[in-house]
Amino acid sequence: MKILNLYAGIGGNRKLWGDKHKITAIEINPKIAKIYQDFFPNDKVIIADAHQYLLEHYKEFDFIWGSPPCPTHSRLALSNSGRDEIKNKYPNMKLYEEILFLKYYFKGEWVIENVISYYNPLIKPFECGLHYYWSSFIINNIRIKSRMHTETIEELEKFKGFNLSNYNGIDKIKILRNCVEPEIALRIFKMAFKDKQTKL
Repeated sequence: MKILNLYAGIGGNRKLWGDKHKITAIEINPKIAKIYQDFFPNDKVIIADAHQYLLEHYKEFDFIWGSPPCPTHSRLALSNSGRDEIKNKYPNMKLYEEILFLKYYFKGEWVIENVISYYNPLIKPFECGLHYYWSSFIINNIRIKSRMHTETIEELEKFKGFNLSNYNGIDKIKILRNCVEPEIALRIFKMAFKDKQTKL
């Protein structure tokens, strides 16, 4: 199966998918892309804009997972809006552009993940922990213990399953917090390909 992993980060969502598939990862930050490639040497890693890559290459894949940037949607963004040093920003609507594009143009299975937003979502998602998921299939309830992002680097490394001790010049806390929890991503991945999966 050919998989497109958009906004790949260091590969939290992909960590437990195994190596039986042809996975193409798109990450715009070269340093983060290098870390991803180190952890997943068999994947094809492309340094590019994921939003544009999706538009140009979606027909080449069977399954697409996207985790677009979340800062402009997060409740943290709203709570920080009164601080003088914070410049408010419009919510980045590329999130919804990709959801609508995949829903109406892509013939395979797909998932878009983002944080729970400070506003009512414009398209109804599935909710799990601190995240929203939009998909081409029904995501059944996944019960997990909610984790606030207050862990140390070491705790996050253990929880997410990545050791970043050999890497310098990066924001390790941010990178690890941005990782989709591997166990959740695996369960959702399996839901996409269950026999007789109910389509939306």
